[in-house]
This record gives sequence, C-alpha cells and structure tokens, in this order.
Amino acid sequence: MKVILLQDVKAQGKKGDLIDVSEGYARNFLFPKKLAAVADAKAMNERKNREEAQKFKIETETKEAKALAEQLNTVTVTMSLSAGNDGKPYGSVTSKEISETLEKTKNIVIDKRKIVLDKPIRAFGSYTLDVKLYVGVVGKINLIVTEKK
Repeated sequence: MKVILLQDVKAQGKKGDLIDVSEGYARNFLFPKKLAAVADAKAMNERKNREEAQKFKIETETKEAKALAEQLNTVTVTMSLSAGNDGKPYGSVTSKEISETLEKTKNIVIDKRKIVLDKPIRAFGSYTLDVKLYVGVVGKINLIVTEKK
C-alpha cells in the first residue's frame, strides 16, 4: 500500500515521502497515529503542489541573496575606535556593530549572525569579511577600522 508520510517515521522516511508499506502496518499503526495518509490522487496532487511551492521559494530566496551579495561586494563600511597613547585601540569591532553600521549608513539589513567573524577585530586596518546570506551564497563586506580623532 502506498502512503504519504505526514511526520517523520523512524526507519521508514521523512515527512512528505511517498513510501510503500504493508496494509496491516498502515491501518494498524500509521493511520491511527496520524503518521501517514493514503496516497490517493488528491494527496498526490497536494504533495506535488507542496514540492513546487518549496522549489519556487528556494529559487526566489536564492535570487534575492545573490542580488544582495552583489550589492554587498561594492559596499565599504568605515568604523572608528578610540586609541590609547600607545596607538592600540580601546575595545573591538563585533559583528553586531558592523550590522548596525550597515543598517544606519547603507540601509542594508543583515543579521549579525550571518557576518563571519572568528573573533572581534582589535586592530586598525582594512578587512574583508564574508557574509553567509543563503546556502551556497556568500557576499563580502569591506571593513575599514580607523582611529577616532
């Protein structure tokens, strides 16, 4: 008997999978626990529509992420830190500060968790940072850290 899984079932498959199981297993276990539904024409059509909607969503999100990546490649963010007498900066630049500065100056909203920063930046200079926008889509931000006058 062919059924479509409504939830993940151990050793059978993931939600949305079309599987072939014995009739007894389907009627006595899967159907009473609402883990699966009969794979009739209506259910197959709904499954197909769900898959197409998911593909469309992924395509549009990928396009948006690629467009944002192109925009980010041209952006340069400048941040200033106070420095002591020895020329070393006080504090550091974090991904949160970079995200806030991007939003204020360039009107580009990026979540701080998407900016790849191994550790906070604690030195003056120029940096190129990766921004993970979507699966397989990575943008780059140019960051310049200067001394506050």
